[in-house]
Amino acid sequence: MQSEKFAEFLGVFVDVAREGSFSGAGRRRGRTPSSIGRQIDMLEEHLDTPLFLRSTRLLTLTDAGEALLIRARQILDSLADAQQELASMKGAVTGTLRVACFPTFGKRYVLPVMGELARQYPELRLELDLTERLADPVAERLDLVIRIGDIADSALIGTRIATQTRILCASPAYLARAGAPAALADLCRHRLIDKLHGADLLCWSGVLGQPARACAAQPVFACDDFEGMRLAAQEGMGVAYLPDWVVGPDVKAGHLVQLFPEWSAQPQASTGIYALRALRQPPARVTALLDGLRAFIGHPPGWALHAAAPA
Repeated sequence: MQSEKFAEFLGVFVDVAREGSFSGAGRRRGRTPSSIGRQIDMLEEHLDTPLFLRSTRLLTLTDAGEALLIRARQILDSLADAQQELASMKGAVTGTLRVACFPTFGKRYVLPVMGELARQYPELRLELDLTERLADPVAERLDLVIRIGDIADSALIGTRIATQTRILCASPAYLARAGAPAALADLCRHRLIDKLHGADLLCWSGVLGQPARACAAQPVFACDDFEGMRLAAQEGMGVAYLPDWVVGPDVKAGHLVQLFPEWSAQPQASTGIYALRALRQPPARVTALLDGLRAFIGHPPGWALHAAAPA
């Protein structure tokens, strides 16, 4: 087997192992199952060992195949890193841009920027993992992970792209019906919107001095999605405590009313929004995304509330 073909055959082998069939790997590569099978045959002949146990229904890796799969992934990852590093030296925006971030933030701010990059750079491929878990750029081979809040992992390089400020807000209809709270303590007698999973992830205890669920009135609506909580506030279900990048535009448009703006002016109500990466010298595609994000968000951000009046 020619050495320049070996990496290609390893890639085919990894795809077959991932898909569990020649046909699955063929669909992934735009090839026929028979051509994929021939390449696996040639690789097994070259290595002088079987890599798969074959039956009419499925393929199973042999012990040698399991060992090769680990090495093959490492080799292919190293080759991809080398290609991307050389491309970044030339300033070429190519390769696959992999990003993980919160679902609502990704849909509102990252996806539009990715759309513009796709139009500018047709050879660029894009992957966006919309997740609330703390994704690991190193273990998951991600170019960027967007996180909100304190950065605990000093091994990662963080770029601050914006600031988040939490806003207390409710719909005009809700305030007309329930009355505007005169003091923060009054919020315990109001209907509240809370996070469905996790322990006080909305930080209500910082506002109330106790978790929302310890108030006299239990939260009337709980959801695991910022967009859902925003819509609940617009529907007049209760008072929400959400980031300005979620509800700032609604307050500006009059769909929601900001409560206690002096509370949001405190340092404890604000935190940074960071783009984290593992590589000190990022590929050109990462720089392009960061530049695009800053331009799309604006400085100050378009969602920022500068002079909101109390209800």
